[in-house]
Amino acid sequence: MKTAVVTDSTAYLPEEIREKYKIHMIPLSVVFGTESYREEIELTATDFYQMMREQKELPTTTQPSTGMFVELFEKLSKEYDAVISIHLSSGISGTFQGAVTAGQLVQSIKVYPYDSEISCMVQGFYALEAAKMAQRGEEPEAIIARLDELKATTKAYFMVDDLTNLQRGGRLSSTQAFIGGLLQVKPLLHFVDKVIVPFEKIRTKKKAMNRIVELLGEDAKSGGQYQACIIHANREEEAQAWKEELEALYPNVEFTLSYFGPVIGTHLGEGAMGLGWMKK
Repeated sequence: MKTAVVTDSTAYLPEEIREKYKIHMIPLSVVFGTESYREEIELTATDFYQMMREQKELPTTTQPSTGMFVELFEKLSKEYDAVISIHLSSGISGTFQGAVTAGQLVQSIKVYPYDSEISCMVQGFYALEAAKMAQRGEEPEAIIARLDELKATTKAYFMVDDLTNLQRGGRLSSTQAFIGGLLQVKPLLHFVDKVIVPFEKIRTKKKAMNRIVELLGEDAKSGGQYQACIIHANREEEAQAWKEELEALYPNVEFTLSYFGPVIGTHLGEGAMGLGWMKK
């Protein structure tokens, strides 16, 4: 059986990686006023953060339509027998449900929608694993089972540098944002039951990042090989320095550098940093 792999743009997989492993991407969009931009196609992360600084109003985000999924799946059916469609957590977007609905409408190919229950490059890790297995000719059911194995060891923590976007997006009250700003609170966030929730409130950015390193260490020091990604919101130099520091601490972890693109960056804001990992 020949199996295609689809993911959405919030996996933030570089184009050359998608091409190498034949991973098909369906984009989410960011809307500034009346203008809509497909991330990773019409809008880069760098341009997005520049636009964010220039706009008074917070942009909105939109998921792919069911029709976009149907069109993609029907196109893939000309070459493939099945498709595994891996998407950001269903708790923060309806993208996964769009894949489910489209899979029920398309008769020409068997669709296996997969809820990563996370986002960003950690979601990309699932797509990469699926694509490598698909290239080896493994059955879709075996690929899904492997993704579930990875999910059991997956963790990710995000630190928001500025509470403004969470407050402007209705995810934090004005009073909480004001007090948090005065106290330099850097909330650590993580995914629980498919949604983003606070993990801990930490006073400074340095302490927050050190806490994330501690959490990684608890797993990495237990043995085995891990893959991890450092994710930044327009803070590449800082992320690169953190990557070098972590590589020296944990030689059994393979680190990748990635970013919060427009859709996720809309909610987390510029300056956010994250670290996600899973056992190889």
